[in-house]
Amino acid sequence: MGRVLSVNVGLPRDISWKGRTVHTGIWKAPVSGPCKVRRLNIDGDGQGDLAGHGGEHRAVLVYQHESYQYWQKQLGRSDLAYGQFGENLTVDGLPDADVCIGDRYRIGSALFEVTQPRVTCYRVGIRMNESDMAALLVKHGRPGFYLRVLEEGDVKAGDEIALIASGPERMSVSEIDALLYLPGHSREQLQRALRIPALSSGWRRSFEALLAQEDEPGAGPGNAGLGPASGPAPAWSGFHSFRVVRKVRETDNVTSLWLAPADGQPVAPALPGQFIVVRLGMPSEAALLRSYSLSGQPNAAVYRISIKHEPHGAAGTFIDKHLDAGDIVQASAARGNFTLRPGDVPVVLLSAGIGVTPVLAMLHALSAEASTREIWWLHVTRNGREHAFAAESRELLATLPHHHSTIFYSAPELGDRLTSDFDFAGRLNTQALTELGVPGYADFYLCGPSTFMSDLTAGLAALGVTPDRIHTELFGTGPSISPGIAASPPKAPHLPAGPAGGGPMVSFARSGLNVHWSSSYTTLLELAEACDAPVRWSCRAGVCHTCETGLVAGTVSYQPAPVDAPMAGNVLICCAHPEGDIVIDL
Repeated sequence: MGRVLSVNVGLPRDISWKGRTVHTGIWKAPVSGPCKVRRLNIDGDGQGDLAGHGGEHRAVLVYQHESYQYWQKQLGRSDLAYGQFGENLTVDGLPDADVCIGDRYRIGSALFEVTQPRVTCYRVGIRMNESDMAALLVKHGRPGFYLRVLEEGDVKAGDEIALIASGPERMSVSEIDALLYLPGHSREQLQRALRIPALSSGWRRSFEALLAQEDEPGAGPGNAGLGPASGPAPAWSGFHSFRVVRKVRETDNVTSLWLAPADGQPVAPALPGQFIVVRLGMPSEAALLRSYSLSGQPNAAVYRISIKHEPHGAAGTFIDKHLDAGDIVQASAARGNFTLRPGDVPVVLLSAGIGVTPVLAMLHALSAEASTREIWWLHVTRNGREHAFAAESRELLATLPHHHSTIFYSAPELGDRLTSDFDFAGRLNTQALTELGVPGYADFYLCGPSTFMSDLTAGLAALGVTPDRIHTELFGTGPSISPGIAASPPKAPHLPAGPAGGGPMVSFARSGLNVHWSSSYTTLLELAEACDAPVRWSCRAGVCHTCETGLVAGTVSYQPAPVDAPMAGNVLICCAHPEGDIVIDL
């Protein structure tokens, strides 16, 4: 079947890249003599980012001599040496189009099983000095593949590669790679892939998500196997005028606004849990953009949003002091994937403070449909003065025959009545969930401050709740994903250093920034990084969809073009630049 030409190893190292330090194991070099292959890697080898590389199903990476020859011609390179693509075994033969997931090979005294194609990321671009290399590997169908070690042993250059067993379904590495990354995710092919026991769990979850997307009526573009969960596209792009028809102070620090379309047309329906982006003030560099969850009944004739007035908060102060019934604001269509799932399993709604708003919309929806599901309403706030929607939530729960309600006050005051106003003094945590008997097979919906979210998410996972049952919504900016980049103290988002650009306005809705585009940036990702806006990315070449972000308003163009399109209403910021003023959900 083939022969080993080179065994390549290398331990992770720190390198300088774009002013940052990257920890990576992409640098491999050939070694002579037999090398011991173990369950997780080859002696002398290591992976810098164990979240994306390494592990039992990604122990050994294989790349082919024929692909080296192909890239030398394609890229006009003559300087490629074995190990350049980060592979552990450079082989003669075993092309990606012929090797199948589940194939088993004897190499030297070790036994291997093919588990998945290579996971492409930006670091192969660094090693190759080709920034688009992650995308090129996919577009040209030459990813290489990973092996799992079934029997440890020795391998060396010159070893023959013998096929011991063929994988079921006979789906090649190239087919599997294209099925995830390229457009056209055939239902039949997805089902075939999921019948392969050797397929690694990460790829299995991606194919399950794509299959679920195929089953959605009217599913639009987007790659649910890579990006955010798919759902209905926003009803419109950009902003529409809404009139404030009602303004109500819910507590000392929470105000609700009822918004109706200024043109008198019906409001576009929203899903329970979704949010809108609101632009306050006249469109200008000083306009305030904020994201607010809808807190009322999703199918009502108006949108209700509820805003906490934070000390020194510009948007909250504007709404509290300057916005009144009859005034006009600009609002986006409802968007977001933190939405109530249909079904009959129990629903657990967990919230802290103003994080109550999206789960309150879910409670409205459950009440409106007279749900017979088991409903758990668990909310924590400081005290009675800050307990927003206390009466409203009680009235909704009273319409549900199988409900449980537990209220926590973290700092109750003298007038707060135990068992009447609240049930426990203290904080809502996983120990409380266990003591209350909350079922672990429920769907959990969490919204609140970042610490509340991270603690409960980790706690639920420790209790055995599967990731597909835990749904979260975080107000403000989310955590960054920048694999391999050395950690640095977090910074608040800010305007970029240097002279202001003269291009279109790029507004980061969650970060509260309005920045003029400059030709010194090649992508929206680079601009966001210059502003220290939290971003999520991996490939930086339009392949992995980690950077997929909501495009609230405006249009973009791409260079390079994405391998597969994002969901309608979204943008891949790693390879996009604005074609006019835009608003993105960052």
